[in-house]
Amino acid sequence: MRHMLEEKLARFEELEHKMSDPQIQTDSSRMAAAAREHGSLSKLAMKYRRFKKLCSEIADWTAMLDSGDADEREMAEGELPQLRAAREQLWDELLELTVGGEDANRTRCVVEIRAGTGGEEAALFARDLYEMYHKFAESKGWKIETMEASPTDLGGFKDVQLAFEGEGVFRELQYESGGHRVQRVPETEAKGRIHTSAATVAVLPEPEDVEIDLKPDDYRKDIFHASGPGGQHVNKTASAIRLTHYESGIVVSMQDEKSQHKNLAKAIRVLKTRLYEAKRQQEHDKRAEVRRTLVGSGDRSQRIRTYNFPENRITDHRINLTLYKLDQILQGNLQPIIDQLIEFDRREIRGSLGPLD
Repeated sequence: MRHMLEEKLARFEELEHKMSDPQIQTDSSRMAAAAREHGSLSKLAMKYRRFKKLCSEIADWTAMLDSGDADEREMAEGELPQLRAAREQLWDELLELTVGGEDANRTRCVVEIRAGTGGEEAALFARDLYEMYHKFAESKGWKIETMEASPTDLGGFKDVQLAFEGEGVFRELQYESGGHRVQRVPETEAKGRIHTSAATVAVLPEPEDVEIDLKPDDYRKDIFHASGPGGQHVNKTASAIRLTHYESGIVVSMQDEKSQHKNLAKAIRVLKTRLYEAKRQQEHDKRAEVRRTLVGSGDRSQRIRTYNFPENRITDHRINLTLYKLDQILQGNLQPIIDQLIEFDRREIRGSLGPLD
């Protein structure tokens, strides 16, 4: 954790230096991006700066305990308990800010929902998840944008991408990454049999522009005609965009907007998000860190939750939590589940860290 805090503080100070650079000050888009990232890091970085200063003061006073001067020893004995208590309090506050990982304080993220096994029923379940997250975000006062959607003839989604912006978006939504399974009787089922289908959710932190340097030479841009459900032609102008990143092979397509320019802007945002996610994963693998739990792991192949409609039951398998209020959860009341996932993560982090001294 100390290593991560040092990195965040270093990045904060780097951004402070950049924002005082005349070249960046004259570039409004770069300045705005730097200021936005600086603001998102500010709370954590300033606390850690104060924490380091306290640690330095404690070290100085602790050294005075060995002083040959009795007055100095007495002063040190009087000051240290108060300083140590302040340091413990600050450390607890830092722990709280870092629950959920190093990207916990991101204020923007992209949520990708894809229908899995189960055909049209899976696509309808993907729509249910889309509506659940949409309602949850509305209840939080977050900004919501549908980036891209591939609807089906019956009103479901083969896949859909949402962008969220607001305080705590990634910290709370990241726990949704993984496989979601539904058990219910489909509307098209004449014999009333329960079917099982699935969807996957990926929650990706959206990087600031200054974090991912993406140039037009880094990707191929293809322009094509948009199409609707079942391949139905819906756009007579070539406005849809496909970007292929040369180095990583990542492909992003956008066709929701009628404007080619707007589709391109959205595609670039999603491409940067996926490149940042790939970078995070690469660094994670390089450090060979094995997560202690599946909470927040983002493993999309792992089934994290089951939605059982006949019993009005929802079960989160990572923390063995079962609630008989599926109807409320689907209406956007996700907070009870998210709060318990965060609390589980908090306990795991505290348990893994030893005393400060």
